[in-house]
Amino acid sequence: MHEHELWVTALFNDHLAGVANAILTAVGQPEQARPWANYMTMQLVVAAFIVVLFAILRPKLSMDRPGGLQHAFEGIHGFLNDQAHDNIHHHHRQYVPFFGTIFLFVLFANLIGIIPTFESPTMFPPVPAGLALAAFLYYNIQGFAEGGIGYLKQFAGPNMGFGFIGNTLMACLMIPIEIVSHCARPISLTIRLFANMFAGEKVTLVFLSMTYIVAPVLFMGLHVFVSFVQAYVFALLTMIYVGAATSHDH
Repeated sequence: MHEHELWVTALFNDHLAGVANAILTAVGQPEQARPWANYMTMQLVVAAFIVVLFAILRPKLSMDRPGGLQHAFEGIHGFLNDQAHDNIHHHHRQYVPFFGTIFLFVLFANLIGIIPTFESPTMFPPVPAGLALAAFLYYNIQGFAEGGIGYLKQFAGPNMGFGFIGNTLMACLMIPIEIVSHCARPISLTIRLFANMFAGEKVTLVFLSMTYIVAPVLFMGLHVFVSFVQAYVFALLTMIYVGAATSHDH
């Protein structure tokens, strides 16, 4: 599918094509004349924005006179901390930094699409897929870190008290089901985020082409609302997966 090249992407392709082609060559892919895609450069813009934002915020942190920006991020941290406590309970604080990183990156990646000449990278499948893979690896790694090799026991299903033979038969039934279920999680995360952001972006563009006053404002407001909801849902599902993987009750 032909993709209109954003001005940021054009800058990368004009001046940093060699960097991208070096990476492509290292992984066995052929070089390209213009290797940078919009969703790649938009991710870098979002990451750079977050780094700059917190670089500005950190020196201004104050216990006595917190500013509006500090209040906003303290509110986000408190909200995510409460959600993590509700879904994980034990040692939930150690996971909050990852949840916060996921939430903020998805949120800003969603919101950047309302800025003229920019696009939301989350409306392209590779970006939600990468985020979903990160969440998938994270909760499995935390599961092994918390339970060791015993983490694999949850794939066999609960002990139903059927005796050795009964539990073995139950495990033979449950293991394939659990494997499929776990493999479906990153697919579900990817499709949910991609489909919602793609649809929202297209609807906004359609109404922008029809009128330039009332309708775009309404749909841009809806885009902001959907951006927050999808960032929250993505972070919440990651919390649920981490909670299930690190639970001592399974």
